[in-house]
Amino acid sequence: MTEPDKFAALRTELAELVTEASNDAHEDLAGMSTAELVMAMNGEDAKVAPAIADSAAAIARCIDAIAARMASGGRLIYIGAGTPGRIGILDASECPPTFGTDPALVVGVIAGGSRAIQGAVEDAEDDTAAGEADIAALEICGLDSVIGISASGRTPYVIAAVQAAAAAGAFTVGLACNAGSPLGRAAEIALEIEVGPEFLAGSTRLKAGTVQKLVLNMISTITMVRLGKTYRNLMVDLRASNGKLHARSERTVVRATGTDPATAAAVLESVAGSVKAAILVIMTGLPPEQASGLLAKHAGHLQQAIDAP
Repeated sequence: MTEPDKFAALRTELAELVTEASNDAHEDLAGMSTAELVMAMNGEDAKVAPAIADSAAAIARCIDAIAARMASGGRLIYIGAGTPGRIGILDASECPPTFGTDPALVVGVIAGGSRAIQGAVEDAEDDTAAGEADIAALEICGLDSVIGISASGRTPYVIAAVQAAAAAGAFTVGLACNAGSPLGRAAEIALEIEVGPEFLAGSTRLKAGTVQKLVLNMISTITMVRLGKTYRNLMVDLRASNGKLHARSERTVVRATGTDPATAAAVLESVAGSVKAAILVIMTGLPPEQASGLLAKHAGHLQQAIDAP
């Protein structure tokens, strides 16, 4: 007797996904010149930004919900498998140096753990129990926001994680590149951004990965703007951990205040490198300790500190 085909249903399901479809516009890549391939791939990439723009209102709702929770002490958690997990980790890891956040404030979680960052971990994306366990390990609460990321929108690990987070009271978002996805249905807000078949059929590290990168950039950056981590369009909460960032700190103070580089450097030294405090000292004439105290009083919001009576 022939054994039942355990993957038959999955093949049928995948055949209906845009992210798995073959791109009819580029059926024979090997038959194209290198220049033609470059232009064709660039043309596919150009479809990403307009597709994201169509979801701008939903993205804004996500950001407002996340910022409100983080302002009250919540965290932002990204969770995914494979490429989506790596993209989440990338965005999370850039928040501390860019915005001076605690590494525990924005967290990236990937199916299979840290060894999956650089290599594939077989069957990790199908492990629903691991998705639930990874959420449980984070001790998710009602102030937290969890964004599940999956190009297909059907990754079992991610769906289980989002369902567990929702059960714990967290605000949940499902970021996928197929409409009507199980992940979108599991989340409070579905960000389902379709960009058509990939240049290389099924290689969702391409356009789908670009969607994920751009949307997470938007969510983290604009959330930090709402939390007062910026001043005008300047990074005023960056951590100067190397020479380039020390120079950037000085340039930021100069741009914000109009002072000269020597004064900016001296004031930065007097406030232990805090760009916000240096700007406040120069703009208000307050002593360094008083400026730092005023910033703390206003939860780090520089504009509020400047406007304070």
